[in-house]
Amino acid sequence: VAALVALSFSGAIGLTFLMLGCALEYYGVYWPLFVLIFYFLCPIPHFIARRVGDDSDAASSACRELAYFFTTGIVVSAFGFPIILARVEAIKWGACGLVLAGNAVIFLTILGFFLVFGRGDDFSWEQW
Repeated sequence: VAALVALSFSGAIGLTFLMLGCALEYYGVYWPLFVLIFYFLCPIPHFIARRVGDDSDAASSACRELAYFFTTGIVVSAFGFPIILARVEAIKWGACGLVLAGNAVIFLTILGFFLVFGRGDDFSWEQW
């Protein structure tokens, strides 16, 4: 239960950073909210690889490696998107920094979710 509370708290902190980067009066542009799409896309390759791949062998499978590749591409894109927006001056660099801080917290939260609930014990989410 403590892990679930900690993950919820860290997710709220990450989303707060993202919202501050958008909603502060000095910044006032909501383009960085498109990063939410990357947050939702990030776990999908892992879920697909878990369903398709067999867990009979301890060695890494090609399906799992492809899922890692796509997940890495999604995470790198989520970090690159606000930098590109700041570079073309669609947002300010301060908003970019807040969005990048929010990205780091949210992606660490997603990683923590898979580390805590991906072990296959009694209370797990892998039945989804």
